[in-house]
Amino acid sequence: MFDMLNGVLERYEQLENLLSDPAVISDRDNYQKYARERSEKTSVVEKYLEWKALKDRFSEAKEILSVSNDKELIELAKIDLEEVSEALAETEERLKILLIPKDPYDDKNIYLEVRAGTGGDEASLFAANLLRMYSRYAELEGWKTEVVSGNETEVGGYREVVLLIKGRGAYSRLKYEAGGHRVQRIPETEASGRIHTSACTVAVMPEADEVDVHIEPKDIRIDVYRSGGAGGQHINTTDSAVRITHIPTNIVVTCQDERSQIKNKERAMKLLLSKLLEDKLSRQNSERADTRKLQVGSGDRSERIRTYNFPQNRLTDHRINLTVYNLDRIMEGELGGILSEIIAFDQAEKLKEAGLS
Repeated sequence: MFDMLNGVLERYEQLENLLSDPAVISDRDNYQKYARERSEKTSVVEKYLEWKALKDRFSEAKEILSVSNDKELIELAKIDLEEVSEALAETEERLKILLIPKDPYDDKNIYLEVRAGTGGDEASLFAANLLRMYSRYAELEGWKTEVVSGNETEVGGYREVVLLIKGRGAYSRLKYEAGGHRVQRIPETEASGRIHTSACTVAVMPEADEVDVHIEPKDIRIDVYRSGGAGGQHINTTDSAVRITHIPTNIVVTCQDERSQIKNKERAMKLLLSKLLEDKLSRQNSERADTRKLQVGSGDRSERIRTYNFPQNRLTDHRINLTVYNLDRIMEGELGGILSEIIAFDQAEKLKEAGLS
């Protein structure tokens, strides 16, 4: 690990010199490239310098204990040694995490899509529950949310719904939600009290732009139609709704929430870019999954990641074998504890892969 850290520090010092070179300063593209690289390394370097300072204090305290006869000085050195030892251990763990390659999309906003699976009306109602859970979590985090598109059912659920979540780090926290979510509960219409099982799938897509994904105009087909609500009700009488089909992948997106066809087209294009990026990332993750014992956050929609058991107030995350009995609070958006456990597990797996554990 320390060979890696010394390499990072050496490169950081090179970048500092480059950024003060008049030839680099006059070349805008190169200057921005080096400044971005330095910025990415700053947190690692700062933490490593902190570790080096602690290591010096540790050595000084050890030296005092080995040569001094002053009882008061020895006592102070023992106290310092204990404090520094604890701080060194914490700093080393933090350095390991900082050395894990950063996901370039972690700070992005996200589109979160919930789609009802097996279970009919009950699955659509669960999709609405998940939408509310994620909306409440975003609210607790201070993030903004906006329903981009939704296909409502007559019972008040969703066949599918897409939520835009705007907030720094949204993707870094919620990317682990991608996959299959199973619910076990007694439907309100079930007179016999029998527990039903249904499911939804969740997709988490970093908000993309044309820098991340390029779309050729010839590869898309755009259709416009009249907006409609649940039960076939017409929202308006103009052809403002937009459907965009990406022909090479057959990915289809729709948007009908705005009354303006132009706005619906803009929103649908943004969603399409994000779906194409998610498709690319899912394929990359699937290729890497073969080398990992457990692919947390793989984005594989067929993977059942979690079970919500309402009669027992129990939630189980199958990827990390975690079971908690506060499902009622989690459905109110208190997802932070679960997500932190999953992130810690994923970091531990990546540290093993990098040989840093």
